[in-house]
Amino acid sequence: MKKKFKLENLDCAHCAQKMEDAINALPDVEEASVSFMTQKLTIVADEDKMEAVIEQAVAEIAKVEPDCVVVR
Repeated sequence: MKKKFKLENLDCAHCAQKMEDAINALPDVEEASVSFMTQKLTIVADEDKMEAVIEQAVAEIAKVEPDCVVVR
């Protein structure tokens, strides 16, 4: 299952890359991408585990850039 989210207050491309790397390292994530240009997060994961993956991704994003908000 693929889900896309808008990111607000994503300030730099370097932070976007750090977020992407951290989310891709999560155990149930098949693929994730963070685009600084479009301010979007895309996550591919099993439908049954998607909600937990989203929560983990939000936590990883907050570690890198606390002001960044994931709009659901």
